[in-house]
Amino acid sequence: MAKVLIIGAGGVATVAAHKCAQLPDVFTEIVIASRTKSKCDALAAAIGKSNITTDVVDADNVPQLVELFNRHKPELVINLALPYQDLTIMDACLECGVNYLDTANYEPLDEAKYQYSWQWAYKDRFEKAGLTAILGCGFDPGVSGIFTAYAAKHYFSEMETLDIVDCNAGNHGKAFATNFNPEINIREITQRGKYWQNGEWHETDPLSVHQPLTYPNIGPRESYLMYHEELESLVKNYPSIKRARFWMTFGQEYLTHLRVIQNIGMASIEPINYNGQEIVPIQFLKAVLPNPKELGENYTGETSIGCRISGKDKEGKPMTYYVYNNCSHHAAYLETGMQAVSYTTGVPAMIGAMMFLKGIWKRPGVWNVEEFDPDPFMAELNKHGLPWHEVFNGDLEL
Repeated sequence: MAKVLIIGAGGVATVAAHKCAQLPDVFTEIVIASRTKSKCDALAAAIGKSNITTDVVDADNVPQLVELFNRHKPELVINLALPYQDLTIMDACLECGVNYLDTANYEPLDEAKYQYSWQWAYKDRFEKAGLTAILGCGFDPGVSGIFTAYAAKHYFSEMETLDIVDCNAGNHGKAFATNFNPEINIREITQRGKYWQNGEWHETDPLSVHQPLTYPNIGPRESYLMYHEELESLVKNYPSIKRARFWMTFGQEYLTHLRVIQNIGMASIEPINYNGQEIVPIQFLKAVLPNPKELGENYTGETSIGCRISGKDKEGKPMTYYVYNNCSHHAAYLETGMQAVSYTTGVPAMIGAMMFLKGIWKRPGVWNVEEFDPDPFMAELNKHGLPWHEVFNGDLEL
């Protein structure tokens, strides 16, 4: 059907490439490019399909990206690099006439802050160029927005509360490790919390609001209120929502390590001088922590991510709804060599790309995933390793 170019060779890119390669009728050609070509070569060799080629690119460099896109001429770029690089990749897509998809919104390298305004500002340029940009097509953001859109389309006349709940009940056997890029992960967790209520944002101290929530097949886990990017787009696209929050689980050992890392300054993004060389503490920390790509082999347990929604049903009666997916770390590893956190992000990226290539999610401009029809995406989740389940009028615990 078309050629795609995947930027990145980490855990999520590994899963997405494996999944794209399983559908040669849709993804007729796959190019994998990153700063380190040897990583791309190793990934291509592990998949072992003849329609995969590799290349090298510095995704911070627009001219390099332009040269890469013009040489390969992909129909779609799947951006699975770092969120710092979203805007340079979007700039190159506009220059070369290439469509765009990512899994995480832009954040500046020198400030631990993320919001959609930077990417939404590209809407008119993508529309005038006749190009589609799909933002946040992982799990959260991504499937969380699609779950919400599905609930709004089929069950609710008015959604009033939305709680996105994310539990990783897995065990990788390491004293401390992050499940995706440590720098991005720690920056995200150590930010102030934020939630939407009655038309305005409310902030909290980092991880200061928490309570136990019960997750299917897992049981109760202490869950912490955080800010997550999809809240920004969901309250904009569903203005009936009076309260929107995001919760994530953390074990006490993880939080103890995180507190020590912060207290000794290793979570800092401010450059320091060490022996005449400038280094960023959190980037040094990333270099010494376990590589998230290498956690999968001994990872046990599962993740559980979903949306808990209350409001009025199509007849105006009170209703609650919980839609979720549980994903086994071991099953994800057996299929792709990666753990479930990478799997739950990489699979939706592939499905979003499929939706675009089939013309189902093809609309000039810049769009969040909940602005497209959720039904075909939801059907593909069940086919490609992320089956979902529904609970009607149960106790949301929130």
